[in-house]
Formats: sequence, structure tokens, C-alpha cells
Amino acid sequence: MEFDVLIVGGGPSGLAAAIHLQQLAGQRQQTLSVCLIDKGASIGAHILSGAVIDPVGLNELLPGWQQKLSLPLTPVTEDRFLFLGAQKQIRVPQALLPECFKNHGNVIGSLGLVCQTLAQQAEQLGVEVFAGFTGTEVLYDEQGAVIGVATGDMGLDKSGQPTGQYQQGINLLARTTLFAEGCRGQLGKTVIETFALDRDSAPQTYGLGLKEVWQVPPEQHQPGLVVHCAGWPLGAATYGGGFVYHYGENLVAVGLVVGLNYSNPWLSPFEEFQRLKTHPAISAHLQQGKRLSYGARTMVAGGLSSLPILSFKGGALLGDNAGFLNAARIKGSHCAIKSGMLAARATLEALDIAQAQGQYLADEATLAAVYQQGFQDSWLYRELYQTRNFKPYMKKGLYTGSLLFGAEQLLLKGHTPWTLTLKQSDHQALKPASSEAKINYPKPDGVLTFDRSSSVFLSNTNHEEDQPCHLRLKDERIPLTVNLPLYAAPETRYCPAGVYEIVELERQPHLQINAQNCLHCKACDIKDPTQNITWTAPQGGEGPLYQGM
Repeated sequence: MEFDVLIVGGGPSGLAAAIHLQQLAGQRQQTLSVCLIDKGASIGAHILSGAVIDPVGLNELLPGWQQKLSLPLTPVTEDRFLFLGAQKQIRVPQALLPECFKNHGNVIGSLGLVCQTLAQQAEQLGVEVFAGFTGTEVLYDEQGAVIGVATGDMGLDKSGQPTGQYQQGINLLARTTLFAEGCRGQLGKTVIETFALDRDSAPQTYGLGLKEVWQVPPEQHQPGLVVHCAGWPLGAATYGGGFVYHYGENLVAVGLVVGLNYSNPWLSPFEEFQRLKTHPAISAHLQQGKRLSYGARTMVAGGLSSLPILSFKGGALLGDNAGFLNAARIKGSHCAIKSGMLAARATLEALDIAQAQGQYLADEATLAAVYQQGFQDSWLYRELYQTRNFKPYMKKGLYTGSLLFGAEQLLLKGHTPWTLTLKQSDHQALKPASSEAKINYPKPDGVLTFDRSSSVFLSNTNHEEDQPCHLRLKDERIPLTVNLPLYAAPETRYCPAGVYEIVELERQPHLQINAQNCLHCKACDIKDPTQNITWTAPQGGEGPLYQGM
């Protein structure tokens, strides 16, 4: 199958690119074949976000969307920022908060539902949208340019042999391929390595976001309330923070983001999230409520200095796949939409130049120049520039980092003569278990706090067990010869789904991989201290089936 443009990933950046390509083509009275594939069973199935959404991206992509689209989004009515101690809380006055921490004018809702609506808009414009199709291999021509992707085979057993349900993957070819897979996308990661797109970038850093949606009694619901918090239970040395959002029909989203540059291998992001809910400032929002859903996903957090080169021979990177997220605001959907629009315009111009010159692939120089220049001239660049020092400041600890970043934002609005950069990748941050304090987490009470298995159940995660394991070890010995003795098997704690377990077989420890539990969060691909684990996509349509996340 062959198209003018192939988009890999049905999140906000990929969908925005698809929509804007057809909008621009229509304005020029051109016919453009655009295909978008997504590995989820349906669009939105793998989408997880807080989500307080800055509508600036939607406003540009679909002017008048508030009247034209049926999106159940709740306007922010009240905004709070708290520093938490073990039992106490300190509310920061609005006057002392940097502008980037404020949320008035934003809306609250499910990013998954937003993506479903955007997919409908894309299809109405002529985009071919295929959910349940997983890109597993980047295709190159003889000159090394990207010419599309191959989808994975279906119906293989654990040993890789065809079963009665076998279906061979297909090659999807395109004049331009746009990678919009989200954070740590499998193919985007490959492309970055192949073309050394990060050769001049600071190391990327990540956070792991864990989220639950609760339904609470109507009298307890405060539509439009946004609460962000920092401090307990993570402490001053570990980057992260919690959130509580009231929206929709008596719904409350509660979650925790943990920076994956933490050093203590005993730390468990999942257990820290469960502890957060026991704080009086958080539990008050959940009393007499019912937990409806759970999920987890990594997010990029490095900011402007960690962005790679955005394009390459045959394509470009969009959204979280490139690193477009404002970690200071904990927001990325508006950044993703804008990056998709910028890439769409650059792609169309590159295709026009190629056609005029008799070339098949989009013109590489035009794609690079128009995408990069468009980014640098946009509000997206200005926003990321103003907050570019956020993560380097937070490396100095919660209180010192908050003070320095707050002063920079309040006094200079981020327009400092200096730019700080990160020096270390997240997987390099872990210290030996013997040098760090062991953390003993309380047992779940089944009311506010829960275990992994009951949580994963609420994510509707499903994988065919008789298929090759999609979590691949480069060396099967390392988990037992390095990770276990040196770091006390950190994969058993950083995974939010209980995928990795140390079990005893014939009186010897053994790493058991419960791949059927995988939430596709990519934490293992990022945090494994020896980079021995590689996340690859399972069969198309598998993984979580998030509802309203």
C-alpha cells in the first residue's frame, strides 16, 4: 500500500498533522493520500493524560471547535498549588505562582475522547485511519531514506511460528513518513539512533505518570477544580508531583508523576501513588467514591535542550516522539497539536518541491528548513524557551529548584542570559541498593489504596499469551547477575503493572516477565540501568483499552 503521507500514531500530534495536511491540500485544491495507523484497538485506547488541556492548539487546528464538536470538556474554575508534608499542606498564593503554573482558561477532560473526535474529523477530510495496526519496522531505500514502515505479523506463537490465525504484516510505503508514536516510540527511537538526530541534544529525561479516575458523590464534586501538589510522599530529592482534577459527570482524576531520574532503586512509583491518596489533602476528594479506571504512561520532560533534529531523509518526528512537552506546565497536548500542524505544512511544501523537481520522496532540505523555521517562529518555541531551565533547576532538589525556577519566572519571565542543560540519562541515575534507604510500603486497604493486579484489571489490558514476548532482553543473564545483586531488581518496582517478578525455580532466582500485564508505558525501556530491556510492540490492537483516560 502506498500513500503520499504515512502517519504512525493516533495521538494529538499525528491526528493534528493528518487534519492539517488535508486542510492545506483543500485550500490549494490538491488531492493528497494520507494514512494514519495506531497500535491501539481503537483510537484513544492507548491515550493517557492528566488531562488539563490548554485549548490554544485546538483553537488553531479547528477554529470554533467549541460549537462544532461534542467534546465533554470542563472549564477550569479554581486552581490550587500545594506543598505537602506527611500530614500537613501549605497552599501557595496565586500571586507567588509563575504564570506557567496557572490553569485558568484551560479545560479538563479525557484526551482519549479528544483523540477519538479528532480521528472522526480526519476521516471526514479523507484521511484513512487504521486502528489495530502496529508499525514494527522502519523501511529504507537503497540511499538510506525512510520510505515507510512494515506492520507486524499477527498470529505467531511464543516461539515465533505461525498459528492457524497467522496474518503476514504489510509494507506501508509513503513519500513522507511522520512518526507520532508518543513518548519513547519504538520506531521514533530507531530513527533517532539511525540518523543520530540527538547528536547535539542534551539527554532526554522522562517522568512516569500514574492515573486513576474516580466517580464521587454529586455533593462532593467541584467541577473545574484543579489541584497540583509537590513534596510528600516523594520528598525533596525526587522530582515529581500529584494532581487532582474535578470534571465531567462527578468524575475526579487523581495521579502522580515521578521523575525517572530518581536514584533510590527501592522506590516504587506505583506505591508512591497509592501513598499519595492517603494524604488528607488528597483523600478528601475521594471519600465515598468509586475507582473506575487506572493507567500509566511515561512522558518526556527534557524540554527545549533535549529536542533532537526534527526531520530526516523521508520523514519527521512529532509530539512526544520528538520531545514537545512543557514539563513545567505538565502539559503536552497543545504542544503536540502545534508540532503536528507545523510538520504538516512543511511536509506539503516539501512534496510540492519534490514534484516540481521530479522526485518521489518529499524534498529533504525543504522539509527540514520549513519545519525547523516554523517551530522557531511559533508560540511553541517561545513557550518551551521560557521554561527551558525547569528540569535542570529541579535536579537541585524540590525546594532549591522551585525557588530558583520561581524567581527566574517571576522576575525575568524565563528570559535569562543562561541556558542550563541536563548531563545524565535517567537509567544512569540509579545508585546501588546497599547505599540507599529501603522503603517499606504499607499494604493496600482496598478503599483508597490498591495492589497492581486489581489496578491493571481496570486498564482493560489484554494480550494474547501465546505470542513472542514483546519485552526483549539483550542478555538474559543481566537481570540476575547485575540488576538483582546490585540494584535489588528495580524492574519489579518501577514497572506500574507487575510485569517483572523475581521467582524461584529449582532454588534459583529467575526473572519472570508477565508480558500480558504490560500497559505500554515504556518505563522499563527507559529506566533499566544497563539498558538491557527493549520495549517492542506486541500484536496490533493489544495492550490497554483505556476508557475516558
